[in-house]
Amino acid sequence: MPTYEYQCESCGHRFEAFQKMSDDPIAICPECGGSVRRLLGTGGGFIFKSSGFYETDYRSDSPKTRCGNISPCCGRDVPCSRPPCE
Repeated sequence: MPTYEYQCESCGHRFEAFQKMSDDPIAICPECGGSVRRLLGTGGGFIFKSSGFYETDYRSDSPKTRCGNISPCCGRDVPCSRPPCE
């Protein structure tokens, strides 16, 4: 459930509300009873909770050269032996 930020248009009081996405927006200020508007939030952050993410975790079946491309990344006719292409 996201946290929404509101600001009262009468007294300027700012507050946050932990609501479901399907809930109606709050319309009344808890401080003065005036009307409130929902502010644009900064978005939610996310946390990686594992030991790490590696290239081999999501390996594809397509062939690649050492520099990571199917065709040579420097325009040669043969794949490069080591990145970056020399």
